[in-house]
Amino acid sequence: METRSFNGVAPPAGGQTITFTNGQPVTPDKPIVPYINGDGIGPEISIATRRVIDAAVKNAYGDKRQVMWYEIFASEAATAKFGTPLPADTLDAIRAYGVAIKGPLTTPTGEGHRSYNVQLRQTLDLYRCVRPIRYYTGVPSVVKKPENVNIVIFRENTEDVYAGIEYAYDSPEAAKLRGVLRELGAQMRDDTGIGIKIMSRFGSERLIRAAIQHAIDKGLKVVTLVHKGNIQKFTEGAFQKWGYELAAKEFADKIVTEADLWAKHNGKMPEGKILLNDRIADAMFFELLARPQQYSVLATMNLNGDYFSDAVAAQVGGLGIAPGANIGDSSAIFEATHGTAARLAGLNVANPCSLLLSAVMMLEFFGWTEAAKAVVKTVETTIGKATVTADLADLMPGSTSLSTSAFADALIANLPTES
Repeated sequence: METRSFNGVAPPAGGQTITFTNGQPVTPDKPIVPYINGDGIGPEISIATRRVIDAAVKNAYGDKRQVMWYEIFASEAATAKFGTPLPADTLDAIRAYGVAIKGPLTTPTGEGHRSYNVQLRQTLDLYRCVRPIRYYTGVPSVVKKPENVNIVIFRENTEDVYAGIEYAYDSPEAAKLRGVLRELGAQMRDDTGIGIKIMSRFGSERLIRAAIQHAIDKGLKVVTLVHKGNIQKFTEGAFQKWGYELAAKEFADKIVTEADLWAKHNGKMPEGKILLNDRIADAMFFELLARPQQYSVLATMNLNGDYFSDAVAAQVGGLGIAPGANIGDSSAIFEATHGTAARLAGLNVANPCSLLLSAVMMLEFFGWTEAAKAVVKTVETTIGKATVTADLADLMPGSTSLSTSAFADALIANLPTES
């Protein structure tokens, strides 16, 4: 059992450590879970989330199981306490306990530090960003049939342009690279900044493997490789190629490709099989608007996944209702998918559902399915009663607008007594 203090704070007494076997968590009854409150509205939605999760676990398991929350620090809170935004102890605590949950962190645009979210993912090798996006009845939507959206996005988390290999146009590094690229036949102006896109077979395969395995485990019907391989043939095109090769090698008894569906099965899916297809990224945006019900799991690269996650979330009511997790083989971080909304900080009006539903993913990761289902049910019930936070109430005539804390009260009151 881990007894070391991190950031000068002792872990909760009686807590136990999650371990990993072959990339899967082995969860004790009282796991220590580090949490980062986050910036802006982060502390408010974090408190609400922990309250609801504690109540759901208590309802489902009595005193047998309990999440042992353990605060760690990043970004503004860490800078204020320790003079550094991402202390080594914060990273070490996540490594030690295997799982963490975090509110939104501030990221500057155009200059300043790199995203702490990206740093956490890359430092801890959390190579898959998983975002299950579905519609909750009653949530205002900009599309006619948001109920058709029920899609899990698997986004590669460590490569692509997010690897951070980038040089300012007036830097000596950019000048050197321009020279090398010109030697290779490329043409560019002298005031050109350089950003390098990287994509490995290893990184692509482990993301695609996880996406296919998720479809198998959850009984989902379609896995779609989304790429821009018609233009970027040796990065995104390679992602597509490696995906099909991996499926043929490791999942041949589970998968039918779209080509074989017509060539060998006359367009009729064999019973118990999963369809593997691919789509060009720009065409996929059209597909997700026009025919989202035809897709179950998307496997894609870092930048594409960033776009698609937000675009699909917009169809079901926005990022305030969309959860997310960053998962590796020995640790995982569950997080709010929206920003810090600094102008709302301290007002007790923010919607905690993104972080709460990310905590549901954490419970599912633990194997605590009864508690996870209970939280999903109370979210459905509470929104169905038109008792919501201000962001949704403003778009729902006749609804009751609740503060963040009052919304948490309502969620707890509406928890099912039986899972």
